[in-house]
Amino acid sequence: MGRKQKGQPINGWLILDKPSGITSTGAVNRAKRLYDARKAGHGGTLDPLATGLLPIAFGEATKTVSHVMDGTKTYSFTLRWGTETDTDDSEGEALERSDFRPDPQAVEQALSAFRGRIQQTPPRFSAIKINGERAYDLARANKPVELAPRDIDIFDIQVDAMPDRDHTVFAVTSGKGAYMRSLARDIARAVDGLGHVPALRRTRVGPFTEAMRFRWINLTNMLMNRRLSRRFCP
Repeated sequence: MGRKQKGQPINGWLILDKPSGITSTGAVNRAKRLYDARKAGHGGTLDPLATGLLPIAFGEATKTVSHVMDGTKTYSFTLRWGTETDTDDSEGEALERSDFRPDPQAVEQALSAFRGRIQQTPPRFSAIKINGERAYDLARANKPVELAPRDIDIFDIQVDAMPDRDHTVFAVTSGKGAYMRSLARDIARAVDGLGHVPALRRTRVGPFTEAMRFRWINLTNMLMNRRLSRRFCP
């Protein structure tokens, strides 16, 4: 006699708007408990610092996760000039500081080198596995982290706003595997500056858009959006 599976046989996608301060795995685990679901997974990791769309698949929908992860994604991120950190975001330790602030025109001109198929070295603090261990675990243990550059696709990148001399906001459309933290780091270096990401938001993942946030896709059991929002927003 087969072992009885725990949880309910829920199938479909939940389009979560992830708040800052929670990991993607943590968000999936909360959703799984909330629905008492047998099986759940997400359609592409978001950094704990980041907010935005984190599609969560339940049951049979987990078979389509790879298709969603392969889809085009859009982001908005802020680059803070003057400090490079070990995590490439504001949660890390400062590695180097500079009073240099680039000319806005120089930043615009530098972006042409970041469009199309480019090579990118992922952040040391990332979920990439090195000999079976996560890069961020090695980095936290002060062990060597050597990540090879990889090909990624940046379909479009534009300056969206320059609110002050210390910050520039970018809008990006990318393919699978692109790290916005690395992109910000490399843009800063390209104009002989330093920078990191204090704010990052994902606005689209494959077919899922912000208009679909907190919505169920092909799920038989519905849950009120207000209750869901309270559970996920700290």
